[in-house]
Amino acid sequence: MVTVLVLLAALPLALAVGVWLAQVLLGRRWAAAATPDDGGPRPRLAVLIPAHDEAGGIAATLATLTPQLRPGDRLLVVADHCNDATADVARAQGAEVTVRQGAAERGKGHALAYGAAHLAAGMAPEVLVVVDADCRLEAGSLTALARAAATHGGPVQALYLMHQPPGGEGLGARVATFAWRVKNGLRPSGWQRLGWPCQLTGSGMAWPFARVAPAQLASASVVEDMQLGLQLAAAGHAPRWCPEARVHSEFPSDPAAVQTQRTRWEHGHLGLLQHTALPLLGRAWGRRDAGLAALALDLAVPPLALLGVLTGALAALALVLWGLGWVSGVAPLALGALLALLVLGVVRAWWLCGRDLLGVGDLLRAPLVLLAKLPLYLRYLTRRQTRWVRTKRDR
Repeated sequence: MVTVLVLLAALPLALAVGVWLAQVLLGRRWAAAATPDDGGPRPRLAVLIPAHDEAGGIAATLATLTPQLRPGDRLLVVADHCNDATADVARAQGAEVTVRQGAAERGKGHALAYGAAHLAAGMAPEVLVVVDADCRLEAGSLTALARAAATHGGPVQALYLMHQPPGGEGLGARVATFAWRVKNGLRPSGWQRLGWPCQLTGSGMAWPFARVAPAQLASASVVEDMQLGLQLAAAGHAPRWCPEARVHSEFPSDPAAVQTQRTRWEHGHLGLLQHTALPLLGRAWGRRDAGLAALALDLAVPPLALLGVLTGALAALALVLWGLGWVSGVAPLALGALLALLVLGVVRAWWLCGRDLLGVGDLLRAPLVLLAKLPLYLRYLTRRQTRWVRTKRDR
């Protein structure tokens, strides 16, 4: 009976490891640069940038966008409850600016809704592109996103990469950069090979303007982008990955800011996993929708650090119970095999997109970095972050 209970406890982990491994094995390394703009026709677009106290860095973001605009395009910055010169800096760079002050609702989702309503009141675009105020778009990315959104008729997501901050050469920063590449690059490329959708990741996302009403954007969720993608997928408009477009940003250099950012991302993901994955999978089954099921399964994969810790802990428990004679040898063998498959996937991912960041020695020490994240996951049980908190910028 104990053996059966251990194996039943392992089933959710086996599902998550199986999905993660399939994505990594199918995944491919992406091209070195975004697809250049060939100057051909594309839909008229608007770039929407929600910005809260971003005066120190928004000029650099706008500098990557303005050369990609064409006549009829709009570049709108929502200066959201700013206490600095964000609006003035944006105007000086040639952007259209709308100021949001005094609203009770805070967070990126509400700023996006405010900006979308402002765009709708004027000459509405054909395609809406959302870019975070601390990001840089490679040349050609706006055209790639606009064309992909129009062709797909729904949301698309650029390849969104995070990088180590200047001077951030520690093992933790390099492991985080590697994990981000796997999550936002390798895993979506695996699902894309099967024609399946991806998650929205917040910056570098686009969709036909008529497809999403401003009210749908008004969310206080700590992962409003992922939640929006799931809502659109449930309505029959699942996001598609668009690696022809590239958006880049950097992790903060301040450890406290890194912790704030990571807590928001991972607690938000776990909250959606807990409350949304199974209902979404049930809806996919009822509609016989393989793409929606694939998105639900992707959501059901917890952050890699947590997946590794849980799989390793259950494998160790099974081994101890076998040593005490409480379970048969099937349990430790099954859990050991599951852990080995997870390690195999990590090695495969490292070979494809991590060798420039991590040496073999770094890879062997990476589990120590993962174990250091245990308090973050324990706080999900005791003090879960449910409100949007802006990450402190370096600039």
